[in-house]
Amino acid sequence: MKTRMLILEDGTVFKGFAFGSEAASQGEVVFTTGMTGYQEEITDPSFYGQIVTLTYPLIGNYGINRDDFESITPHIRGLVVRELAKHPSNFRCDETLDNYLAAKNVPGIEGIDTRKLTRIIRKAGTVRAILTAADEVVNVDEIVAQLKATDLITDHVKQVSPTAAYPSPGRGMRVVVINYGMKHGLLRELNKRDCDVLVVPYNTPAKEILAWHPDGILLSNGPGDPADIPEAVEIVKELIGKVPMFGICLGHQILAMASGAKSFKLAFGHRGSNHPVKSLATGRTELTSQNHSYAIDEASLKATDLEVTHIALNDGTVEGIRHKNYPIFAVQFHPEGSPGPEDSNHLFDDFIEMMENEVEKGKQNA
Repeated sequence: MKTRMLILEDGTVFKGFAFGSEAASQGEVVFTTGMTGYQEEITDPSFYGQIVTLTYPLIGNYGINRDDFESITPHIRGLVVRELAKHPSNFRCDETLDNYLAAKNVPGIEGIDTRKLTRIIRKAGTVRAILTAADEVVNVDEIVAQLKATDLITDHVKQVSPTAAYPSPGRGMRVVVINYGMKHGLLRELNKRDCDVLVVPYNTPAKEILAWHPDGILLSNGPGDPADIPEAVEIVKELIGKVPMFGICLGHQILAMASGAKSFKLAFGHRGSNHPVKSLATGRTELTSQNHSYAIDEASLKATDLEVTHIALNDGTVEGIRHKNYPIFAVQFHPEGSPGPEDSNHLFDDFIEMMENEVEKGKQNA
């Protein structure tokens, strides 16, 4: 087997074995704690530009299939695992994880201590790293200097948002999805409810969105820092109060910032399909799928018309908000799962009901 190194900006070196592409790659290294769902995570646009560490010790057991992609291509810069399954077994398996990553030019490394790496990330927060090319001999000091001199990418959303609008027809509620890096799972949930959907780029002017006469607007998930896309915040600011809105993940953050709140970067992010969240309205705890590096500052919400609806039980951060005056709500987690639990799937039904109520009010006032 060919060897490969994962070199961190602090000089830590992990030596392991190469799989996937033999090319080198560079990005921010992060970790996610799900036991399954690696196919969805690899193709989740929210992971754009990152080298992803999977903490579960054996990955690739069920291979890659044609049904579980969350976008048409991988968005990660690299994959780090403790052990790669060489002989996957599942009735839906079409190819191995190794072959898929090789075909998509995504490098991977196995055989390293992922627990140690995870502890480093938890302590340091943002960690730049390089996956060396297979069997490449490198000067570690030069690599570390290169990492320290490199700025992390900031145009995440621009890279993953579509350049043109496209429809997903239905006979129900008319919904515009502002695509900041949307997972296919969001669209599937709207399709299940027969919504007539128009997916638009992140920078589509509010005037164009309203010209389609939507019954509601969904602000999608996506990668990166919401502060890097002020134009998206301004667009949502124009839309508040005009039509019902539902924000998810990055969409949640953009909605909050458009209302006057502030965001901040978490120490090491929330990534995985097992994060407990408490609904303040019901008192229930729901297991959720999460993938975000940023969160909304709860103190900054006091100067807005938003109120907290959900909190993370692991660290107490804001996981959901609702507007006090308008039919608008948002959550930081992924109610569609993909991968992960569907405890919060009912939020899509709440969105449909909210739109239907507003349509009925409009008829009564006509």
